Amino acid sequence: MVLVVGEVDTGLLRGRDPSSSDDDGRSLVELVAGERVLVHTRPRSYVRSPERPVGVDCALGPVRGIGTALQRAAITDNEVVQGSAYATIVPSAHTARRPWSHYLAQPGRIETLGKPRWDAIADALGSPDRAPAALDLGAVAQRATNEVQSATRGGPEDSFRAARSRLRWVARPGRSLSGVHFEVHDRRLRLLRFTAGECDADRLAAACEDIALHDWLLSTLIESVRKSAAGLRPRADTLRRLGPAVDHLLHLWMPAARADELTEAMWTVLERRAGFTRQWTTLATRIRDQFSVMLAESLSSATRS
Repeated sequence: MVLVVGEVDTGLLRGRDPSSSDDDGRSLVELVAGERVLVHTRPRSYVRSPERPVGVDCALGPVRGIGTALQRAAITDNEVVQGSAYATIVPSAHTARRPWSHYLAQPGRIETLGKPRWDAIADALGSPDRAPAALDLGAVAQRATNEVQSATRGGPEDSFRAARSRLRWVARPGRSLSGVHFEVHDRRLRLLRFTAGECDADRLAAACEDIALHDWLLSTLIESVRKSAAGLRPRADTLRRLGPAVDHLLHLWMPAARADELTEAMWTVLERRAGFTRQWTTLATRIRDQFSVMLAESLSSATRS
């Protein structure tokens, strides 16, 4: 029995310049000197750093865990930055702590000391509340995001601001994808638990990063529409408030853009239950309708004059 756990920190790239090249994005995510940065240009611009191991020695619910988590950062379309951290939790073959060289030789694996109770570990790591001494992959992911943000220079003035969001996920092994449970805990934290037909940690992390990206896009668009106060403010004021969302968000919606079978299967379940794209389409249509009505009103006024 193993568990794969992770957390994704997602936010707006500070000092961003959508006209920047992929080379500019590549330089921002070079977290490991000399290691290759993953670059995609189709169907969208995407750059991702190589994984960097981060040592951990902490509580895993009822047992202690020692090993390394993998940390990485990515930028999508020069607009959105993500920090991600994940690890595979496995039972140790030893009853005592091993030298660090043992754990460093197995990057991305955390070994339990003591007999693991997998349900208790999954509950502890997948819950919204975390004990002070527990594994904190969110902090590891956030450090990757902060490192990219601190490296940005120049770019236009930030006329658009958006809060970060966090996706905390736990995957169990199984015969096939099942038991997918997605929860919006509060304005920033989302929880995702599922059983996967395989436990390839890199593929699981990539699927969860894609879900985290689109959850952040949807949450940010919801907040933009709420703040625009359509129907309560003069239409010109509403459109001024919606303008940054049109410029920076609407073109980014592309679930499972680089999907493998696992990511596609995850999205099939989430679309059926949570309706991500249905809600996004409704909001995007509402925004475009506001601009259409404003254009019609402008043409009507010009005709009368």
